Amino acid sequence: MNLPLMPKATAVWLIENTSLTFKQIADFCGLHELEIKGIADGDVAVGIKAYNPILSNQLTRDEIEASSKDPNRPLKLVEKNVEFEVKKMVGTKYTPISQREDKPNAIAWLTKNYPILTDAQICKLVGSTKNTVDAIRNRKHWNMSNISPKDPVMASLCSQTELQAAIDKAKRRQEREAKKKGREAKKAAKAAASTEVQN
Repeated sequence: MNLPLMPKATAVWLIENTSLTFKQIADFCGLHELEIKGIADGDVAVGIKAYNPILSNQLTRDEIEASSKDPNRPLKLVEKNVEFEVKKMVGTKYTPISQREDKPNAIAWLTKNYPILTDAQICKLVGSTKNTVDAIRNRKHWNMSNISPKDPVMASLCSQTELQAAIDKAKRRQEREAKKKGREAKKAAKAAASTEVQN
């Protein structure tokens, strides 16, 4: 059974501010009817500060009015749809020591198989730095002789979904750049043609 926050304090507020029956308040707050009567008489909950359930979004004025008009109508608590948002950690992700040597291998695999991926995308996928990616891409890494390409998905550094999303993004970027170059080439050709006509 769903109960309001601070049931006794809520009951105090409902007694003081509404014309609801003791039974309605008791049922809503999960208290005994005699306890509600005791609160109203000042024998129970002495010193408890009234808690407004409307301000705390547990009850609406319409709900209170509807139940005030019908003594047999129970009060209904406002149902809250709580959505939990899973936030991704920002920054480089922690990689166990056993997997750390897999990072350079994964970078080598990505730069070899998907050269269209940017250094930033590779950093995000394997949790490395741009300097490391750049050094491996240009074969200037201090440990280059010991690096052997290894699929980052197999090394559990990223998921297949994350890898595919990065590849798709890189392809879209490449297509945009190709279209832009095409437009610029056409403009240049038109400009050259108009210059020839003028001459």
